[in-house]
Parts: sequence; C-alpha cells; structure tokens
Amino acid sequence: MALTSPAQDRALARQVMVRRLLSLDEAGTLDTVHVRIAADTAGVHVRTVWRWLALARDTGRVEAPPRRRVVFAFTDELWVRLSDLGGNVKALHRWMEEHADDVVPSLSTGVLPSLTTLYHAVHREQRAGRVLAISRPAHAHRIPERYDRALAELALPGTVDETGQSTASAAEREAGEADGTPDQASPPPFGHGARLYAPGAHLVSTRQLGAVTEALAHTVAARGVLCVYGDTGHGKTVALDQALRQLPRRVPVRHALVAVKPALPQLRAALLTAFGLSAPSLTNRTDAADRALLDALQAPGVLVIDDVQRIAAPELDYLRLLIDAPTTRTSLVLCGAGAERTLARAPALASRILTWQHMPRLEAAQAPGLLRLFHPLWDTALDADLLHADQTCARGNFRTWAKITSHVYAALARRPGTPVDHSLLSIACARLGPAS
Repeated sequence: MALTSPAQDRALARQVMVRRLLSLDEAGTLDTVHVRIAADTAGVHVRTVWRWLALARDTGRVEAPPRRRVVFAFTDELWVRLSDLGGNVKALHRWMEEHADDVVPSLSTGVLPSLTTLYHAVHREQRAGRVLAISRPAHAHRIPERYDRALAELALPGTVDETGQSTASAAEREAGEADGTPDQASPPPFGHGARLYAPGAHLVSTRQLGAVTEALAHTVAARGVLCVYGDTGHGKTVALDQALRQLPRRVPVRHALVAVKPALPQLRAALLTAFGLSAPSLTNRTDAADRALLDALQAPGVLVIDDVQRIAAPELDYLRLLIDAPTTRTSLVLCGAGAERTLARAPALASRILTWQHMPRLEAAQAPGLLRLFHPLWDTALDADLLHADQTCARGNFRTWAKITSHVYAALARRPGTPVDHSLLSIACARLGPAS
C-alpha cells in the first residue's frame, strides 16, 4: 500500500468535501451550517470553503488549481556551497551571479533568485530542520592573534566592567578547561576541580576548537552520536561548550549531569532532569520513565553527557537502546577523559558513534602565541622561556598553563615590576607539585 503525504491527504479531503457540498447545492438543501462544519473539519475559514465551492461551480474542478508560482528551492550542491561560505548568503548570491550559466539550469525556477528570495529560502530550509554544517575556526577566516587581541583591547560593553573585570555570568565563570572562542572576555577558564586566580584572562581560539566545531555540526546535521575524548586538561569541555554555542538557537541543548558509577535508576534520573521531566515521580517507574525519555528524544536537539568515563558498560547499553529507537531525533554527544577506553567496554554503543573527535595536547609551537592571547602578563615573556616551561612542566596541557598563569599573576601582584622570565616561571612550576 502506497503511503500519502499530509499535503495529498488534505487535497483528497478537499475533493470529497467539495463534491458533497455540490450535491447538496444541486439538491437545494445546502445551508450555511454545512459550509461551517466543512470549514471546521478542513481547518480553514468559512470564506475559503465558499471560494472552493464557487470555483467548482464555475469550472467543474473539485481539486485545487495548480500553483502558478514556482518557489525557489535549494539544491544539495548550493546548500554545500553555502556551508563552505560560512553561511554567508550574500557571498552565495555573488557566486551564483558569477556562475549563472552553470547554476541557472539546475534551479527549479529557471532564473537566478534575488538576494531577498535567497534569504527566505535559507530560513525556510532551516525551519524545516536542515542544518548548515559550518565550522568557524578563527584561523579559517582571519588571523586569530590579531582578532583576539583586538577584541580584548576594545573591552566591548557587556564583556568587562569599568575596572576591567569580566561581567560573564556565573555559569560561564565556572566553565572552562582550556581554549575557547573569543566571543567575550571572561575570567580564566577554570578547570574542573582546579580553582584559579588570574583576572584578565580570556578564552582564545585554537585549531582544536575548529575541529570540534566541525565534528559537532556534522553530527547534529546527521542526528548521530559524537564522542570527544582526550587526556585531562586538554580543553575538551570548553571546546565543546563553545562549539555548542555556534549551533542555531532553535536547536535545544540538554546537559545530563551523571554521578560516579551511576546505577541505572540514577542515570535515568539524570536524563529525565536534563529534559526537564519529573525525575522523582518517574525514576522508580521504569516503563513510564522510558516512555517519557523516548518521547523527549523525538524532538531534534542535542543531549550532552560529560565525564562519560564515569558510566559503566550496562548503563551505556541503556543509552544505546534509547538512541536506537526509530523515533529518536536527538543527537548524542559524549565527552570525557579516557572516553574511548570506557566505550570500548560497550562495543554496541561504540559501533554507533558517527564521529570520534580527539582533543590533543597543545603543540609546542602554539604555546607562546596562545598564552599571550590568554593573558597579557605573558606579553613580555621570551618564547624560549615559555617553550622550556612547556617542555619541562606543562607538556601541552592547557589546564596546567592556567595554573602557572595564576601563580605568576599572584607573584606579580605581590611584587609589581618583576620580570616574567625563566626564574619566575621556575618558581611557578615548582608550586604545581612533584608530578608536574
């Protein structure tokens, strides 16, 4: 049996309705109440039904007339081109004008659309759920050092107060393991479990952040599963947080906070809480809780589970059952240090991961430039001193560099004018413990 679309169902209902109204009209028994009932059934205005009836009397046609206006629709090639252009509709319009001979034959309208029509078409595609797979690593469009430094120097309203301190929200002050985007000035990115003190620090762009952004955009477009993994302190959480900010605002993002080695009822409660469902009343009602989660997962969006290494294999398999449901349209993002080793113990879930995104340590060559963007106290430090500290102490771990920054900042606050040199770096590194 062939399946019909909602539009075809509506068209068929209109034909049946108009034929019945015509028969009543020919019999002389048609009344206003018949038309009102027909309008309520079709979900249209009464005047619309009278117009349908008048058209049927004049032309004998009970179906809707063919639409005369051809609506411009994006081809897959044009959508990919728009993604490559970073979602810049004006740039796409210019490109289409420059390649009109090749583009026009493939268009549904047969003519080049106006810029306004192109904007409307993009909005229509996005409302229908189509996602632009845009990556926004700063190095792809501009020189990150110049951009981030200029943004910090501007001290834009809403990013810092009159004393130069950040006005970021409390949630943003708590977030941060490492590098992020230069969207706003903020306190130093606090690593989880590591309290730092270095006012004036900023989140900065890196190539690693660009890779996470690309992977996330692709996964959300495919409604798949993404795993971001790497060693502790490399910036997985902050990179993922900043990548999530690049998604369209209409894409809801849910964060599930899991305990250490949660049992299945605890994991289920965390998922219910992430979707704003009543966890206390559903946690111990297995069937009802599962149905509620499956209903919530039907809506397009993103479910983020950080520190996934805390979850044991049986509970991971429960996640697999949820995402395997044919009605699930929510993307799942797993993040954590050693997540790849944890997921290896749950091969059924691991086999369903679309993208594995590794968050490596900072390359030695990146350290001097990124540190000067991270905090202005590194402006006078020599590259050789920074590279030596990275090789002997930080070893490409941005969280460690954040701790070193905090110790150096405190030393300069106690003794202003102290040069940021090899001696000061050695003192700061010595305070990180014998394992550093």
